[in-house]
Amino acid sequence: MKKCIVLFLLIAGSAFGQSNYGELRLSVTDPSGLGVKGTVQIVSEANQYRRSFITDDRGVLTVQRLSYGVYKIEIKQPGFADVSESVQIHSSIPTDYAIRLKLPSVNESVTVNAGNTLINPDEAGAVNQIGSDTIQDRLSSVPGRSLQDLVNSQPGWLYEGNAVLHPRGSEYQTQFVVDGIPLTDNRSPSFGPEIEADDVQSITIYTAGIPAEYGRKMGGVVEVNTLQDSQAGFHGQAILSGGSFHSAGIFLQGQYVWGRNTLGGSASGSMTDHYLNPVVPQNFSNTGTLGDFSLHYQRELTLKDRLSLIVRHELSRYDIPNELLQQVAGQRQTADNIETMGIVSYQHTFFSNAVADFRGMVRDNANDFNSNSNSTPIEVSEHNWFREGYFKGSITLTHGRHEIKAGVEFDNLFLNENFRYGITDPTRFDPGTPSAFAFAANRPDLEQSAFVQDLIRLGHWTVSAGLRWDHYQLILNRQAVDPRFSISRYFPSADLVLHFSYDRVFQTPSFENILLSSSTAATMLNPISLQLPVEPSEGNYYEAGLTKALFQKIKLDANYFRRLVNNHADDDQITNTTISFPIAFRKAIVYGAEAKVLLTEWNRLSGYVSYSYTVGNVWFPVTGGLFLGANTVIPITGHFPDSQDQRNTVRARLRYQIAPRLWIAGGVQYDTGLPFDFVGDPALVLAQYGPQVLSRINFARGRIYPTFQANASAGADIYKSDRLKMRLQADGQNLTNVLDVIDFGGLFSGNAIGPSRSYALRLTAEF
Repeated sequence: MKKCIVLFLLIAGSAFGQSNYGELRLSVTDPSGLGVKGTVQIVSEANQYRRSFITDDRGVLTVQRLSYGVYKIEIKQPGFADVSESVQIHSSIPTDYAIRLKLPSVNESVTVNAGNTLINPDEAGAVNQIGSDTIQDRLSSVPGRSLQDLVNSQPGWLYEGNAVLHPRGSEYQTQFVVDGIPLTDNRSPSFGPEIEADDVQSITIYTAGIPAEYGRKMGGVVEVNTLQDSQAGFHGQAILSGGSFHSAGIFLQGQYVWGRNTLGGSASGSMTDHYLNPVVPQNFSNTGTLGDFSLHYQRELTLKDRLSLIVRHELSRYDIPNELLQQVAGQRQTADNIETMGIVSYQHTFFSNAVADFRGMVRDNANDFNSNSNSTPIEVSEHNWFREGYFKGSITLTHGRHEIKAGVEFDNLFLNENFRYGITDPTRFDPGTPSAFAFAANRPDLEQSAFVQDLIRLGHWTVSAGLRWDHYQLILNRQAVDPRFSISRYFPSADLVLHFSYDRVFQTPSFENILLSSSTAATMLNPISLQLPVEPSEGNYYEAGLTKALFQKIKLDANYFRRLVNNHADDDQITNTTISFPIAFRKAIVYGAEAKVLLTEWNRLSGYVSYSYTVGNVWFPVTGGLFLGANTVIPITGHFPDSQDQRNTVRARLRYQIAPRLWIAGGVQYDTGLPFDFVGDPALVLAQYGPQVLSRINFARGRIYPTFQANASAGADIYKSDRLKMRLQADGQNLTNVLDVIDFGGLFSGNAIGPSRSYALRLTAEF
């Protein structure tokens, strides 16, 4: 009965699309006012968006899911003068725009009155966009992390462990918003199934100036749009990929549009012998198999009402990499993640300046971990699963200079944990640690929130002001009211935007194994857990920066940020397994600077270079969580480097169009190395990981040595017609073949080694 009530509520009220995307409704007519059917190209350099559409017989075109920004509309219709005009998308309320074509004069060739699309003058803060061109020509990825690799290419983001994203020093505080639905659980390969990058149309990334409608996980917000633009008829693509580590994959996607209906679906499958980051260069026991399926249907009920349904199912099954001693012992550890999700969405336009959105989601997510009897130093098994019901309703209203948005959120998770272990090597644990332990519990995680935000445009000034209320009830009962504020000033003569933002954040702790971490039963493992449930994090984020256009071809973003967080979230991992427990420290201070130069296209060249400088420190005492291993004495005063305290990070990629159907690209990646805290016997570590790993560790500084990697790509359109286009891309990564030690945690935290030199091929057919 409860399931039926939840499903009824979701169907009765759910939302369409993503929160910070707009819609363009274009009308193209001839000089007499009759509709013209023809091709329209829409371009935004800042959003990396370039698409061609065909208007219908009435000259009408609707383009959905456009990231906020300035777009250039180009029309080259036989018998009429060419047109190039600009339109700005800055609201979730549809933008109506009409173009009346003119007859060409004798001396007239092209009418150009479009402005620069590199900068959005109404953007109150720094936002990173990843568009379809970048996604299409991206470097190939090991199966399971193609989406994470795209995000990790942006300044301020870095990997730790198995492709776990860390924005600006935050641990497990990344929120993915997939087709308008926030997913606050860990989406790294070792915790959640993959959303394949080929299934993604655009990505919007926030690390500051975060709208008030987003909360709970605030290290970084990644908006992911998987829905295709609606074009009449049947369209789709098929992709085959393969390469090093016996990796192979297939992706299929298709969409059919008729009348007011859109039906689409996608499916993918992949396998590899390099799924997780191995702990030694030999890459022992590291196979992975993945698959996913999605189906969506959209119906324009009326000109003012739109309904959307989405179903997605994903799974991954994989081995856990062994180190040297575990491989000799015959250890075999396996894990799997399975997720099924349903989304129902509805949008209603009341007036030309008011739109209501409702959205809902239900999903089941399960994680399993199994060990054989030869596992060392510990034999672990786990079966965790949760069922989630989510609802959000909002209304957007424009009035004069104001765009006001207000809404409510309800998120109910029903957590189930089943964990047990048996120690097989007692010398690796504290004396008195129980040789065997079992724990099972379930509990609801009930969270509610409300928000209101106002985007105000005052000439060349833009102000975004918001207020958010959150209530969190799991082990603890906490609530907070958080203001958000951003302001920017556009200088047209210099093509420059200056901006400042302040975000007050309330971040709920990671719920993976939180029932055990916060339970009094955990005192059997370590007394430090007594009366220390994991508290939510609260903090203040500051950012100041600029966006500058140069020569209408180059975009420069530069920011300085500072984050002050109480109850800083972290995790404690069981050796090299994928099982971790949330913990918290008294406070953390993270600050740094970031810059990115984007070259859109200049003499056939395009690309980017980004730089990040980050300093982070964390203060004792521990304020919550569970610790295992050789942590005999945990300080109650002092501080230590944040585990993401990587001082210098550089990412760069340059692409050159050799010919209309052939291009090459090259890139570099430089990391100065993460810190580590080593406690243990060096001889044992040598036996576990071998001399190659230890040669990459600077024990004197407590940091991993820097790494420099180079990559190269080449792509060609091997067939092109009106109905079919085929592309082939070849990639080579880590061409320097450096042993990339990402993490070295000593005895009781996970090691992670990036892929060695590798090669990949990707064949794409679009129809």
